[in-house]
Amino acid sequence: METRRVGRSGLRVSRLGLGTLTWGRDTDEHEASEQLRDFADAGGTLVSTAASGSGEAEELLGALLDDVVPRRELVLALRVGSRGLGAARRTDGSRRSLLADLDDSLARLRTDHVDLLLLGGTDRGPTARSAAERGDDGPGDGGAPVEESLAALAEAQRSGRARYTGLAEHGAWQTARAAALAQAGGAPLVAVEVEHSLVARWADVDLRDAAATSGVGLLARSPLGGGVLTGKYRHALPADSRAASPHLVHVVEPHLDPSARGVVEAVRTAADGLERSPLEVALAWAADRPGVASAVTGARTAAQLRAALAGEDLRLPAPIRAALDEVSSARTAVGRP
Repeated sequence: METRRVGRSGLRVSRLGLGTLTWGRDTDEHEASEQLRDFADAGGTLVSTAASGSGEAEELLGALLDDVVPRRELVLALRVGSRGLGAARRTDGSRRSLLADLDDSLARLRTDHVDLLLLGGTDRGPTARSAAERGDDGPGDGGAPVEESLAALAEAQRSGRARYTGLAEHGAWQTARAAALAQAGGAPLVAVEVEHSLVARWADVDLRDAAATSGVGLLARSPLGGGVLTGKYRHALPADSRAASPHLVHVVEPHLDPSARGVVEAVRTAADGLERSPLEVALAWAADRPGVASAVTGARTAAQLRAALAGEDLRLPAPIRAALDEVSSARTAVGRP
């Protein structure tokens, strides 16, 4: 699998990353073990997890490290600072909370460091745009100033508990300001992880340019739009799907509106023409967007992950990419933090 530099840093990650959102809840130890082994065998290195919920995913990942894949062969990315899912998500960017979350996560992961520590958002107001217009940090649920959060990330890096640091779910103005402050403080940010797919293109509006100017690489989370782009929801709601799961419905629901249907059909048409699957087409589109270092996708089963890995060789022809860009252009407002 191709590896890429993250922003202007020396950190390199695989073109496709492995997300662990379902691990320990919808994905058991056997399936998770298969996923991790298949991912590493395909050349994958980036594995993303989060200090959220009760830590099931981290505990399961920690139990598999070294037994299934040597820890040194993986790039572990950990998101801290936000807990819960969907509307129930609460953020706390305080030094106390961030460093405590990190230490708890390291214990669950059974490792002394993560390779990339990401500050989850948004703790800067109800929306990135309204906060920017106010001209302030706009503290949200956690109420911590950005300087305090960045100082905690820098301490984690100095102590060796994190090799690199970055952001997750932050808008353009937040990313640019945080990157400038971190650079001035001697602990530059290298990445920002955000939802990015053909049905959630808000990062194309301004974040991509802000990240590039700041030397920050993009990690494209949920590149399949919660599974919508695979076509599984075209005619019905599968009983075993994320949309049917009360704790994952928030991942899918924003992409089930009428304006997304045309995008799903366009992906299917492109897939038919290329003799590939819609999953492969959607994943290739996200992975090869300008500035994207890795497209991080999760899977409930090992078979689903193998289907994603099977398309790693696909590079979309320019005319097909342009057509998909055009049909999905209306989706630039979806997913904005």
